[in-house]
Amino acid sequence: MTDAAALARLTGRAVGSVRATGERHGFRHLEIVFADGQVAFAKVRDGGSGADAFAAEAHGLRWLAEAGALPVPEVLGVDATALVISMVPARVTSPAAEEAFRFGGELAGLHAAGAAGFGAPWPGYIASLPLDNAPGESWPRWYAERRLLPFLAAAVSSGALSDAEAGLVHAVAERIEDLAGPAEPPSRIHGDLWHGNVLWSGGRGWLIDPAAHGGHRETDLAMLALFGAPHLDAVLAGYQQVAPLAPDWHARVPLHQLHPLLVHACLFGASYQSAVHAAARSALRLAT
Repeated sequence: MTDAAALARLTGRAVGSVRATGERHGFRHLEIVFADGQVAFAKVRDGGSGADAFAAEAHGLRWLAEAGALPVPEVLGVDATALVISMVPARVTSPAAEEAFRFGGELAGLHAAGAAGFGAPWPGYIASLPLDNAPGESWPRWYAERRLLPFLAAAVSSGALSDAEAGLVHAVAERIEDLAGPAEPPSRIHGDLWHGNVLWSGGRGWLIDPAAHGGHRETDLAMLALFGAPHLDAVLAGYQQVAPLAPDWHARVPLHQLHPLLVHACLFGASYQSAVHAAARSALRLAT
């Protein structure tokens, strides 16, 4: 779907122009200008896998928006072939420290909006990979069974991880109750909150590309740290001012990073082998 007529049918709006802007995870990216001048962004798939990916992203964006804590793009149209959302306006590359501080407090507000349980009532996706959102009542077992072990199996099957990594991650899963820290209620989390999924506009951080679900709030913070979010100290300070974290939360960062690292191993191969190994070893030290 790249023609204006098809996008007009999907969104119910007259389309003035469509321009290709790139591709990621097998989805083509388009910039759409509607006849009234509004600019929008679209992801498009041309067959293959991922038919539920756009529905999952649309559900996640709407669910995060319901909290009223952080801005997210509006869903303008979605089906199995395309997702169209409003364009985040006037973006800047990096925030000022005070803007990062504000984002931390607003992220705490998003998490505090909560969820009915761990998981979500829609099939999930992260990047181009299915994500099991089947509900659970205990976060430690849910995390092990829905986030760690399925992606470990896929990474081992593809040859991205060796028996050594498999053994370490299985050990984490077996000891997960000892590693998970104090019990937390389900938080409304983004689920894939690396810094590239935060766009800065108007002094605020906008959330895009969620793998949203009811999860552990430390997961979003660990993901922000994984690839070096700008002014992370300010983000954490803003968060702690609104919703203080458990005193030992930082020690569990590798545990929460283990899932996205397994996802990256599935997507990008053996280059993530050493990172998975290190994160699993660090997580296991929590039980010593």
